[in-house]
Amino acid sequence: MSSTESPRGPVDSSRVPRYAGPATFARLPRLDEVGRADVAVVGVPFDSGVSYRPGARFGGNAIREASRLLRPYNPAQDASPFALAQVADAGDIAANPFNINEAVETVEAAAADLKNTGARLMTLGGDHTNAQPLMRSVAKSNGPVALLHIDAHLDTWDTYFGAEYTHGTPFRRAVEEGILDTSALSHVGTRGPLYGKQDLTDDEKMGFGIVTSADVMRRGVDEIADQLRQRIGDRPLYISIDIDVLDPAHAPGTGTPEAGGLTSRELLEILRGLSSCHLVSADLVEVAPAYDHAEITSVAASHTAYELTTIMSRQIAAAKADKEAKRATTTTTGRSSPPRRPPPY
Repeated sequence: MSSTESPRGPVDSSRVPRYAGPATFARLPRLDEVGRADVAVVGVPFDSGVSYRPGARFGGNAIREASRLLRPYNPAQDASPFALAQVADAGDIAANPFNINEAVETVEAAAADLKNTGARLMTLGGDHTNAQPLMRSVAKSNGPVALLHIDAHLDTWDTYFGAEYTHGTPFRRAVEEGILDTSALSHVGTRGPLYGKQDLTDDEKMGFGIVTSADVMRRGVDEIADQLRQRIGDRPLYISIDIDVLDPAHAPGTGTPEAGGLTSRELLEILRGLSSCHLVSADLVEVAPAYDHAEITSVAASHTAYELTTIMSRQIAAAKADKEAKRATTTTTGRSSPPRRPPPY
C-alpha cells in the first residue's frame, strides 16, 4: 500500500461471521497483504523469563481471538482507527525459548526492522522480558523515551537467580542503558508484598514515580491521568502494560496475580485520558490463557490494545493532515511561487 492509498480495514462482519476466518488482530489484514503499515500489531510468543506460572507465550494469539469482536468505530475516542491509519497484523517474532539472551537480541532486531519501515508497534506478549528489547528498538529511532509502566509489580529487580534478563528486570536494565528519559518514568497500578523496602528505595533512585492501585481508587482516573500527562509532557512516550495490573476478578489469566488491582474500566479510562501524549509504541504482556475463564483476560487485553492502537492512529492521521496543510501553505506562499509585483502608482 502506498502512503496515498486509503487504509485497508477489517474483514466485513456483515459478510463473514466474526468467528470465521483467520484470527488476525481485530480481523485486520496481514502486513504482507498491504505491504506497509502505520501501526504494526506484532506478537512475541516468548515466556522463558517468567518467575512463577508459565503460559504467556500463548497470550498473543488469545488476544487476537478475543479481538474478533472489536468493531471499527471507537466511540470513547470518537475515532475510526482503522480508517485513519493503516493498521496491520505483522504476525509473530519467533524467539529462542531456550536462550533468553539470544531471544532478547532476536526481538530487538525484528522490532527494529519493523520500526525502520516507519511503523509504530503494538506488541502482544509474551512475558515482560520482551519490553527490554522493544524499548531498545524504539529508543534507536526516537532517542530516550518517557515510560508509562502499568503493572502490579515494579519490574526493577537487579537479577533473579543470577539472570539479568527476566520479566522482573526490564526497567532497571533500560535505565542502566540510558534508553529511558529518567525525568518522566511512572509506574501505575502497583500493589502487593515486596521482598523488602529496598525495592522501593532503588526504584526511587532510578527516577520512577509510583501511582498505586489504591491511589487510583482514592483519587480517581481523571486526576491520575492529568498527573501522568503533566509528567510525560511532550516527550515521546512508550507504554508497557502487564495485564496483571488488573484485579484477578478482571484478569485471572496471568502468571503472577495480585489481589486489589484496577478494574478494566479504570485501565481503559486512564489510557483514554492520555490520548494527547505522543505515543510512539506500546506493549501488552503476561496474558496466560491457560488460567483464564471465558476469555475474561484476553477480552480485557484486546480492548486495551484497541485503545492504544486508536491513540496511535489518531496521532498519525493528525500528523499527516498537518504535513499536508504545511505543504499546501508552502505551495501557495513559498519561494517557488512568482513574486507579487507592487501596484502601479
